[in-house]
Amino acid sequence: MSVAELKVMSLEEYLDWESRQETKHEFYNGLVYEVYAMTGARDAHVTVAGNVFSLLRSHLRGTPCRTYIADMRLKVDAANAVFYPDVFVTCDPRDKPVEYEKAFPALIVEVLSPSTAAYDRGSKFAAYRLIATLKEYVLIDTASRSVDVFRKDESGHWVLYPSEGCTRVEFASVGLRAELEAVFEDVEAGREQWPPQTH
Repeated sequence: MSVAELKVMSLEEYLDWESRQETKHEFYNGLVYEVYAMTGARDAHVTVAGNVFSLLRSHLRGTPCRTYIADMRLKVDAANAVFYPDVFVTCDPRDKPVEYEKAFPALIVEVLSPSTAAYDRGSKFAAYRLIATLKEYVLIDTASRSVDVFRKDESGHWVLYPSEGCTRVEFASVGLRAELEAVFEDVEAGREQWPPQTH
């Protein structure tokens, strides 16, 4: 992810401006508003996001929860920010009537890429932690085929549950245990390396 433009605008101005853009932009950072242009994703990134969406969508069918992928905006009022998570789930009835953005997720999943990993682990996670309804934040690394689940405990602390040594990943916020093989289905081992190898 790279900074394409630096614009000073209010949230309302951003939402109006964004509705007229051909590419997606994320909005974040209080006093000086940084607008991030989203670039095309690698095969592994798109495949894993699709796998996770499918697993969650199938598991939650018939429940009040809804699963969204890539193009649905997530508004974080407490951070004065708007993001496009790779996948997220909301079970909150307050999100149901809102057409273009949601605000009360229980679970957010981001698939890491070389250009977004530091942002996803740092500033974005800091913003996401301000969402009162959020119970889990999941980071998926396609290069190492690993999954880090950050889960909020009863005291409000975020605890890391890494996938090392496991064959399954648990999305406790929605009651789903998924095989890691299913998460990484159709992703060729070793194909995506960070940094890309040059010859």
